[in-house]
Amino acid sequence: MNIKPIKTEQDYQMALQRLEEIFDAKPNSIDGDELEILSILIEKYESKNFPIDMPDPIEAIKFRMDQLGMKQKDLAEAVGFNSRVSEILSKKRKLTIEMVRNLSEKLRIPTEVLIQKY
Repeated sequence: MNIKPIKTEQDYQMALQRLEEIFDAKPNSIDGDELEILSILIEKYESKNFPIDMPDPIEAIKFRMDQLGMKQKDLAEAVGFNSRVSEILSKKRKLTIEMVRNLSEKLRIPTEVLIQKY
């Protein structure tokens, strides 16, 4: 096991290649331990060099509605009236704290996503 920090793109590519080679390693074996450590190092490198922004709150709502096969009228209970759902989805009305709570529960979207500015 020759593990070192991932500092460059070349280091990253080599780590990914090694990870692929030992991907099916048994837990608590030498290769299994190397796999676990490499995974941690790769995750750290990726989060630093390839950060992923949170989605736009309204786009997240629309995406989740699509996944669940929901229509606008299905959200009326969470945000109020049908017309209010339309205003929110067209970004003419902001989400309130109560709406965020209800939508988070109904759609299982993290509140951190829903409270962002848009």
